Amino acid sequence: MKKQITVLALACTTFFSAAANAQFAKPEDGIEYRQAAKVLLASHFGRMVPVIKGEAPYDAEAIKENVAILNTLAGLPWVAFGPGFEGGDAKPEVWSDAKGFEEKRENFKVAIQNLSAAANSSDLNKLKAAFGKAGQSCKSCHDSYRKD
Repeated sequence: MKKQITVLALACTTFFSAAANAQFAKPEDGIEYRQAAKVLLASHFGRMVPVIKGEAPYDAEAIKENVAILNTLAGLPWVAFGPGFEGGDAKPEVWSDAKGFEEKRENFKVAIQNLSAAANSSDLNKLKAAFGKAGQSCKSCHDSYRKD
């Protein structure tokens, strides 16, 4: 079952990324798309915060389901950071420092993979550590490449 979810998530990411790129009639559509994807990412990260803080009971299956959704969402915004999609909340450095931006994106990808592994372990301490690193990854990129 886990393997099927992973394969489905990867297929969806590839399909939706390619489909989204083909459907942007104008740059503003791409900017809106990436911002919407990031809102959804923030929502799904936010759903885990009460568990991480110990304010809600740890339900390993609910966390796994949420992280599976994060895996799909994590691949979506990047297609709309290409040339011609400047603007929105992104600083110009996204394009002028493409190598640095790519490094941050790769760090995020690894952090999400580690979060998935931690969620699948059903070990709350591993989950907390991986969640913290994923959050740091987001913050690092936002500090460098997102307008305040």
